[in-house]
Amino acid sequence: MNIVLIGMPGCGKSTIGVLLAKALLMDFVDCDLIIQRKQNKGLNDIININGLEGFKKIENNILSAITCENSIIATGGSAVYGKEAMENLKKNSRTVYIKLSPEEIEGRINNITTRGIAMKEGWAIKDLYEERAPLYEKYADIIVDCTANTVEQSVKAVIDALISKK
Repeated sequence: MNIVLIGMPGCGKSTIGVLLAKALLMDFVDCDLIIQRKQNKGLNDIININGLEGFKKIENNILSAITCENSIIATGGSAVYGKEAMENLKKNSRTVYIKLSPEEIEGRINNITTRGIAMKEGWAIKDLYEERAPLYEKYADIIVDCTANTVEQSVKAVIDALISKK
């Protein structure tokens, strides 16, 4: 059984994921790092070279082929655009949406133009949030609101939610 973390950029999927993996004695997989390794480029470069739609296709293709067991899988924020990717990731997994307010996300991301966020030109975090939140909710088995939480509180909230939803 895997645990897949989905949510907006900056919500803490990778940070929470590493700590969850340690606490639950599981492996940790960071999908953004897999994409970068397979493309031999940073996310921002992949988006700049291939465009937004090209990046989404690359992400969907790579995530559609990921196989692992007993792992915490941190997805990129845009993974939910890929139907095949999400179907693959949800196999033998519980999907947890790490939810934060758009305001808190804005406060956490200070490198929005260089971070490699799959976002339409001219959009703000609030626009991205409004587009993606329904997709996160669609694919989530569990929603954990981590707004105003510390990392440790978020990890505990995810573990508590997993236990209570068994």
